[in-house]
Amino acid sequence: METLRRHRLARLSSAGWDAVLGRAWDAQARECLAHWARHELPLVVTRQTADTGDCDLIALGLPAPGRWARRRLALHVPPSSVSRFDEFPTLAEVVDLLPLSERVADDLRAGLASCHATAHVYGSYGWQALSGLDHIRQGSDLDLWIAVRSVAHADNVAHRLERFTSSRLRLDGEIMFADGTAVAWREWSDWRAGRTRAVMVKQLTGPSLRHDADWCEGARHAALAT
Repeated sequence: METLRRHRLARLSSAGWDAVLGRAWDAQARECLAHWARHELPLVVTRQTADTGDCDLIALGLPAPGRWARRRLALHVPPSSVSRFDEFPTLAEVVDLLPLSERVADDLRAGLASCHATAHVYGSYGWQALSGLDHIRQGSDLDLWIAVRSVAHADNVAHRLERFTSSRLRLDGEIMFADGTAVAWREWSDWRAGRTRAVMVKQLTGPSLRHDADWCEGARHAALAT
């Protein structure tokens, strides 16, 4: 099985979906899950707890669109239920959904490209691009996760994101190191500038507040799949 990490998508096999739909769900949840199965839509890897690890199960989530009251459904499936893992769409693939002028969108993409960074879109815009359903609401942020190779690369990416300005769309999201640890890019900027003494570091098993820099300085420089 591929290594799990935050923002990783999982696509279930037909047998995997049959097993999920065979469980006890209320009518609304069942309708949503049946739609996901019928259209072969992905789920997302969520926080893995000791309980799921002990049972050899993968914790997955489904943030439902407005059609199903924006419910957050939690599932636990065996690795054999996953046919393959996938990624959220890139920024270039969702640009038509964004309430941005062509110039602003191009500036954002070009700025990230100039520091050799690829942005993947999760959150409301990412899910709407995947499902075609009503995930986006008025005021929805544009959530990006961006793989970084080093502390210097993270600084460069965060600087580019800080330069983004739009009255219609707020930019949010995370930078992620090669070992899967991630931090909100705004918090990274504040921490690196000395405006805060600690930073919330997010891992697959949960977040932790860190005052030291060992977690990022020791991050492995192996390529993170994008």
